Amino acid sequence: MIDTVRSGKFRVDVLYEDNHLLVAVKPPNLPAQADRSGDDDLLSILKRYIGNKYQKPGNVYLGLVHRLDRPVGGVMVFARTSKAAARLSEAFAAHAQDRRYLAVLKGGLAGDTALEDHLLKDPATGMVRVVPPDTPGAKRAKLVSRPLARRDGLTLAEVRLFTGRSHQIRVQHAHAGLPLWGDARYGGGRPGQQIALWAAELTLEHPTRHEALRFACPPPKGEPWSGFAGEIETYFKETDA
Repeated sequence: MIDTVRSGKFRVDVLYEDNHLLVAVKPPNLPAQADRSGDDDLLSILKRYIGNKYQKPGNVYLGLVHRLDRPVGGVMVFARTSKAAARLSEAFAAHAQDRRYLAVLKGGLAGDTALEDHLLKDPATGMVRVVPPDTPGAKRAKLVSRPLARRDGLTLAEVRLFTGRSHQIRVQHAHAGLPLWGDARYGGGRPGQQIALWAAELTLEHPTRHEALRFACPPPKGEPWSGFAGEIETYFKETDA
């Protein structure tokens, strides 16, 4: 971590910054970009951060090249130049990054499990569902879940994305009978629960230097992550090795 930005109740940790990239940790419940709620958002917070740090008057350029759902937190990368934005957007569209999430699933995941479905989003409600492959507008979605620990009817899993569909991790696991803990939309989460999904690791190619960069950050320490504290610590030690 190289810096910390505070805005209201949110703390945003900046993990990396150069002339082309900015990598930060999105807090849960903070929108990635401005939406109809009118609430503050991560993109705007980071634009203000850059403007203040470098005393840049007027509008600051910062490109949004991927997203996380509002209730989900974790590592995100932003582009500081239009060239970087174009190259990163192309790379994300081609799924050229290694994106790994941690999730707590309700139920037992017995072993490494590949989930491949076709998803369709309802533009009126924002809900996503699994549909037959020949459904008009359906998009293929693929991920692999690897169990890290099982306890008290829950599974701590590493999820690796091979496509980037809206609500993909949440919908595919719910469809497989393993909904995410705290997911009010797809998993029967109760009021006050925070969805247990965290963008833990992102490896990408630098848009101009063409070298591999890896960024990682552990999830918050609250429930249900605290029930797997030892396994999470071991996971990040192993990935850092």
